[in-house]
Amino acid sequence: MLPQRYLRFVTALIMSIVMVFIMTGVITAVNTGIEKGFIERWWHAMIVAWPIAFLIILMISKQVQQTAHKICCK
Repeated sequence: MLPQRYLRFVTALIMSIVMVFIMTGVITAVNTGIEKGFIERWWHAMIVAWPIAFLIILMISKQVQQTAHKICCK
């Protein structure tokens, strides 16, 4: 088990992988169809999108949680 100090990093990692996996799959299917080469196109989209999503989630997750807390808890 990892120490608590890695929680933010691991959360961003898991969230970005799940989000990018689903979103690139849907968008690739909508834009190009589920035809020959779909997996390769999807994989390429995931490779491009994942680092971007990971960094964005890592950078803004704390602010998003604070905003959500203000909306839900006040």
